[in-house]
Amino acid sequence: MQIVHAPHLPVREEWLALREEPILEPELLIVDAHHHLWDRQTGRYLTDEFGKDVRCGHRVVSTVYVQCRSMLRHDGPESMKPVGEIEFASGIAAMFASGGYGPARACEAIVGGADLTLGDALENVLETMLEVSGGRLRGIRNPLAWHESPDVSSSPVTPPRDLMLDSAFQRGVRTLARFGLSLDAWVYHTQLGELYELARAAADVTVVIDHFGGPVGVGPHEGKREQVFADWKRGLARLATLPNTRIKLGGAGMSVFGFDFARHDSPPSSGDLAAAWRPYFDTCIELFGVERCMFESNFPVDKGMFSYGVLWNAFKRLAGSMTLQEKAALFRKTAAATYRLSLHGDQ
Repeated sequence: MQIVHAPHLPVREEWLALREEPILEPELLIVDAHHHLWDRQTGRYLTDEFGKDVRCGHRVVSTVYVQCRSMLRHDGPESMKPVGEIEFASGIAAMFASGGYGPARACEAIVGGADLTLGDALENVLETMLEVSGGRLRGIRNPLAWHESPDVSSSPVTPPRDLMLDSAFQRGVRTLARFGLSLDAWVYHTQLGELYELARAAADVTVVIDHFGGPVGVGPHEGKREQVFADWKRGLARLATLPNTRIKLGGAGMSVFGFDFARHDSPPSSGDLAAAWRPYFDTCIELFGVERCMFESNFPVDKGMFSYGVLWNAFKRLAGSMTLQEKAALFRKTAAATYRLSLHGDQ
């Protein structure tokens, strides 16, 4: 199959079904620290679809829903339209809390998408989001991934260039501290310097770096993995010196990373994925330590390259030599501390 670079690879259920694996360490408790839900022309991924994935055999006990512009309000002020996504995710959380979709507490924490450049109007938006979330709102994410090359794109929304350096945006980020909210940031490795300046200027806000910190493997970076790795590691090393930073390990199923598993006749095994991601995983652990790292599925975005069961097997292979305490941090405790989760079933 020819793969054209696009933000999201198509999900091919029949192709994914060609790879089945026994579940490794099925007793290990998991918090999926980053996933989305939507109903779009490109596909549907709602309660039934996500519920089926989290019931694949891994012991997922809680999840964090992250902004993806789902179910925005159709009417009303532009600034309040993202409140609709919070209402949507809260409704899904209530459905899972009923127990009818399995034991996982899906969307137990919600990262919303308020426009952080709003100025004084931001406080009203955040207060409304907190109210409609039923106490689940834990953070905010704005589109930040920007690259000068048109061949690099992993988001349907392109932000303004240098948004992180904008004074109004920086004030908005600092405002999050007053509401006890964190900032999720999906950026490319070429933007890690800007993210460092933003995180340094907002020391009271927990800044969560999404998707391994975004090492790009397409467009002008294709075939330059060693140089990209060196630049990426240098940028992350600076960020790791800031105690208010955390990092999510995952998201490498997006085509922007440059891995070609979706081109193959059969899906990758968990061993294939673990081998490909090992340098990035080891570097993140070296720089941030397990107490500041957490695993994420980034589903359904990454589902175009591998299944949910194979993904978490790959994570378990990556952490295979670690102690029980270190695994607990990576698979649930860092996420639970960052997003203030109750860790149902923990011992």
